[in-house]
Amino acid sequence: MTDRIALRGLRARGHHGVFDFERREGQDFVVDAVLYLDLAPAAASDDVADTVHYGLLADRLVAIVTGEPVDLIETLAERLAAECTADPRVRGVELTVHKPSAPIEHEFADVSVTVVRGAVPGAGGAAR
Repeated sequence: MTDRIALRGLRARGHHGVFDFERREGQDFVVDAVLYLDLAPAAASDDVADTVHYGLLADRLVAIVTGEPVDLIETLAERLAAECTADPRVRGVELTVHKPSAPIEHEFADVSVTVVRGAVPGAGGAAR
């Protein structure tokens, strides 16, 4: 399956991190989600009910980012990926969480974690 829906650059403020100040002050996180599914039914019907509504998906992902804090962005990425694959039409997801304000004492361009779940082309067929 090579059809996909991509939602990139979804920004929300969360209170995730291992340090007290990260939990207290919060910071922005950026989410990229690429969902793999068959888009033919939606294309044929021209009905949003036959696909993943990316606006509603964005709402659910933001609720996770702004919700219960976790220490690691790995945990956050796993929760977000699970939300994406909760829809049985989604056969796989590649989900990246960016932490642009990570507490690193050096100049850096990006810190991110990517998880791949389900059937994703180019990822060796199927992932966990």
